[in-house]
Amino acid sequence: MRNIGIMAHIDAGKTTTTERILYYTGKVHKVGEVHDGAATMDWMAQERERGITITSAATTCFWRDTMINIIDTPGHVDFTVEVQRSLRVLDGAIGLFCAVGGVEPQSETVWRQADDYCVPRIAFVNKMDRTGADFFRVVNMMHNRLRSRFIPVQIPIGSGDLFSGLIDLISNKSIMYEGEGLNLLIHELPIPDDLKDMAHEHREKMLESVSDFDDHLLELFLEDKPIEEFQIRTAIRKATIARHITPVLLGTAFKNKGIRRLLDAVVDYLPSPTDIPPVKGHHPKTNSDLFREPSDDEPFSALVFKIASDPHVGKLIFFRVYSGQIKKGTIVLNPATGIKERLGRILRMHANKREDIDDAMCGDILAAVGLKKMTTGDTLCDIKHPIILERMVFPKPVIHIAVEPKTKADQEQLDFSLAKLAEEDPTFKVRVDDETGQTIISGMGELHLDILIDRLKREFNVQANVGAPQVSYRESITREVESVGRFVRQSGGRGQYGHVVITIGPGKKGSGFVFEDRIKGGVIPKEYISPCRKGAEDAMNSGVIAGFPVEDIHVRLIDGSYHEVDSSEMAFKIAMSMAVHAGLKKAGPILLEPIMRVEVVTPQQYSGDILGDLNMRRGKIDNIDSRPDAQVIQAFVPLSEMFGYSTRLRSMSQGRAIYTMQFDNYTKVSDAIAPELIHKFGGVYQAVN
Repeated sequence: MRNIGIMAHIDAGKTTTTERILYYTGKVHKVGEVHDGAATMDWMAQERERGITITSAATTCFWRDTMINIIDTPGHVDFTVEVQRSLRVLDGAIGLFCAVGGVEPQSETVWRQADDYCVPRIAFVNKMDRTGADFFRVVNMMHNRLRSRFIPVQIPIGSGDLFSGLIDLISNKSIMYEGEGLNLLIHELPIPDDLKDMAHEHREKMLESVSDFDDHLLELFLEDKPIEEFQIRTAIRKATIARHITPVLLGTAFKNKGIRRLLDAVVDYLPSPTDIPPVKGHHPKTNSDLFREPSDDEPFSALVFKIASDPHVGKLIFFRVYSGQIKKGTIVLNPATGIKERLGRILRMHANKREDIDDAMCGDILAAVGLKKMTTGDTLCDIKHPIILERMVFPKPVIHIAVEPKTKADQEQLDFSLAKLAEEDPTFKVRVDDETGQTIISGMGELHLDILIDRLKREFNVQANVGAPQVSYRESITREVESVGRFVRQSGGRGQYGHVVITIGPGKKGSGFVFEDRIKGGVIPKEYISPCRKGAEDAMNSGVIAGFPVEDIHVRLIDGSYHEVDSSEMAFKIAMSMAVHAGLKKAGPILLEPIMRVEVVTPQQYSGDILGDLNMRRGKIDNIDSRPDAQVIQAFVPLSEMFGYSTRLRSMSQGRAIYTMQFDNYTKVSDAIAPELIHKFGGVYQAVN
């Protein structure tokens, strides 16, 4: 078995590659094309209209007696959570790169995410038939940008219109393609004379790199003895699974070249569930570390990585089995909540089609029906052997809009529909504004919210009015101060008493909220420490400048006092909230805005206008790269300046430039703009001393 994902930048050809894999493995008998809106894996109406993947789709196929579970992930950065949660449950991945575009921003993002989850990968350089394709330039970009050890196991014969085949460095033969379409002929031939020197050079480099991880191979290589193919493949597999190297293959999915060799590489080099280390978790009560070996004989444990609504069967819970096996109808435990539920049906998914099966084995990626109280990241396990597997951490939304139903009758349906969508997508948040009573929805970008509003109308038949997008600002502080919070109430009977002394200062960038208990000698009893923490967290939800959430704060509880009769959890919670608010006012509060990393790919003649426009939007140009067919401009631009940018870019470049944008960091709003923003959001501007 192989559990793999296909990950890449938008438009690198992920879905097209998946369609070819499904055809050659016999899963489908007709290839669906993305540009015709007929791709099997892009089954949502919005995906077919826009020609992009929005939700990760799972399917299963077979190649060389191996079951391959594939997850086709989105390339657009607004849906990066789909990639993240898929990588969490995969054993291996195919990193796809365009032979013209090379390593693009989202390629870097997903590569780093795969590093975080320790996922072994193979790389596939796609679109070798396009004008400007350059295999070796892309491999160099991979080395420079992704900091991994990339080892080509194939090199191309020609490129662009002249791309006619490849040289397999392992078998030391050339693979030539004849004809067009799905049934093109493949000939295995000796390497052409004019390419023998280049092939020898790259084969030597490959053997040298791989022999570092196999002593027997190193011995044969140094003594110049013949090396068998299976010995090279075994060494490559070992090094790939250990994440020491990334084998690089090539082809063109659209023209059906290189796909069968890619499938061979998946079977030959990527790990099976039994090749991965035991999964780590902890006991729900004792919190002690637990491990589960990837075996059917271990107690059952699985991780819920996705929740989807299906119009036919209701709530679908996607899960990956890490150990043990389970039959349908069995009662399973959610150890985080202690809730036991019956696993009604087990389904093997093929995009939006389903196949009922009786049991789930170790390594399976399946969907369940009948589990009502599950959320993304929950663990399913054997009732007698509880374990909580490590949860996933998702990025916070950076953009929000107000929505309201068109009629009073739609209000209940709107609330229900938004709750359903939020359950499916951990980066989509819904809240009601306390002051205005408006429903506010938050997401990762304009496209993300646009798709969700579209789904509201199509899937849930809810007609809603939508406000203009708003930026999710944050607040922080610039210096450390001491602050006191005292809550004392006396009324007839028992009173309220809570008294805390804290220091509050800026934390490390990206640290969020850090609370440190430094109480000595029991001046505040232990049972009141947790309410103090809760009070500080509550105070962080609303800053002192304009009421935005506060980021990157370090709070230390250093002193205080209590009353044996009047003190209570509530009193300490309120006292701490008062202390944090008072401290924020004294600690040089500042307003932060989200900064986006923007990449624009444009024909050279429009680059001057685009650079000028980015500067007007308070953008900082980071880098300008030249490609054979275009210029690539990288910049950091405040999100507030990027609304409506796609329309402006189209008009500046006659529709020929494209851009991608992803959240990078929160940065202090410039003093020139801050007062205007504070006034807009109804706060009182607090200048930093």
